[in-house]
Parts: sequence; C-alpha cells; structure tokens
Amino acid sequence: MTTLENLCCPIDSELLVREARSLKCQHGHTYDLAKTGYVNLLPVQNKRSKDPGDSKEMVAARQSFLNLGCYYPVVDAILASWPNHALSKDTRILDAGCGEGYYLDELGKRLAFQAMNVDRTGLDISKWAITAASKRDKKASWIVGSNAHLPVPDGRFDAVLCLFGFPIFKEFSRALSDDGLLLLVESGPSHLIELREILYPSIHDYKPTYDEGVEGFELLSEQIEQYTFSLNSQADIQNLLSMTPHIHKASYDGREAVKQLEAIHLTADIKLRWYRKNTKENRHAE
Repeated sequence: MTTLENLCCPIDSELLVREARSLKCQHGHTYDLAKTGYVNLLPVQNKRSKDPGDSKEMVAARQSFLNLGCYYPVVDAILASWPNHALSKDTRILDAGCGEGYYLDELGKRLAFQAMNVDRTGLDISKWAITAASKRDKKASWIVGSNAHLPVPDGRFDAVLCLFGFPIFKEFSRALSDDGLLLLVESGPSHLIELREILYPSIHDYKPTYDEGVEGFELLSEQIEQYTFSLNSQADIQNLLSMTPHIHKASYDGREAVKQLEAIHLTADIKLRWYRKNTKENRHAE
C-alpha cells in the first residue's frame, strides 16, 4: 500500500508528517504531493544539473521496451533467489534507482497474487521516471530523490534493491534494518553481446565489480541468469539502445549500423548478488 510515511526532510533530516496533500517537517519545510501521488524530495542543492537523471524521452523508451516483457525473467529470478525465505507481508522494500517503476510494479503484482501486499517504495533522481512510475502503480510510494542522500530515517527498510543502478553502500546500510538485505543486479559479460558486436569494432574485457566484497555487507549468494529474447522491429531495437549506456558510448558508425536492423536475437546475461547488512551482533556471532 502507498504510505509516504517514515520519510525525512532532505534539508534537515527531520521526520515528515502527512498533512492532506503535503509532507511537512517541524521546521516548516513543505513538500507537496504531485497529482499522481509522488513527492519530490530532491532539493536544488542536491542536484548536479537542472534536470538530473533520465530525460522524458529516455523514460518513454525504457517503458516501451520493458513493457514487452523481455526482462520479466529478472523478476522471476529476484523472487526465486530471495534469501532464506525472508520475504513476508511485513517486508519493507526500497527500489533505489527504480526508473519508471517496472520491476517494483511487477514484484508488487506477483506478491499480491500471494496475498502479500508489502510496503514498497521506489526512488529515482529523474522526475520523469517517477512521474511514469506513479502512473503505473498506485499502491507503491514514489519519491524523487538521490541514492547519495536517501530521505529516510535509519533502519527504514528490510531490503534495498539496486537494479542496474548506482549503489551508495553507506546510505543503503544506514537505511536498512539490522540484518537487512541488499540486492545488486548487474549485467554480465555476455549481456546484449550481439548488439554490442554491431556497435563497437571490438569488445573490451569484462571487469567484475566488487570482487573484493562490499564494506559493511556480507555476500550471501551470487547467481547468473541467462536467457535469449528477440526484438522484431527497429522501434523496439532503438528503445532498448536508448535505455543503455551504449547510446552515448557507441560510435556514429555503430549506431548507424544498428539503424539498419529490422530484427535481432539477443542474449540476456544478468548477475544477481544478495548481501546481508553486517551489524555488531552478527559479526560477533561469526
């Protein structure tokens, strides 16, 4: 259910209280809810640009592609890999860098089917992404904000999901309850390899991330999810390209070559890593 509760003022970190269509802190800072129900908790001083994050056009492309269901197996993998059957109706989930809300929405649908209407919150730095998310799913709470300064009190969530995003581990740890869970989802070495081979004259060697671990967290599990899917129109191919870093990194010639495609068969190579927040108690137990 959407609550927009237990949030903090991004200016002074005081708790926010809901008053009609606004959230207010004790010092009078006020944040109005948008018509679609989200709240913007990204103050000007925390912005690195006038309009940070994905543009309106990028969000539309991402939404069109994800709605095809090509990444739905990622949702299956998240639920199947959730550690120790710790997911329950009382679980509080943050999708940090939620984009236009596809994954949190799909998780909510799957959990509701199991009679688990969990507390779901999505946060993204792009107001366009959060606007789209708040139209997609009315049962989650949506926030414009930054992973670098999560506008939530300590211990607010039981699980933080960072899916193809930019993790800020210190903030994730602060926002997690004791023994809270963190999920990192990233692309593997063969992800979209067929597209990349068209875009680039050569493919760089894959460099694993966080192979020496993550400070403050214990790695619980790691798995690879691989499957194939096809795109059968130039529009779908361009929507996929627009939601990847390759739209900016690839050469003009590579992007022009992709424009000549009418269909492409692609490999999805996804790495899922679950971590547990380390507290003094569980470190001592080990």
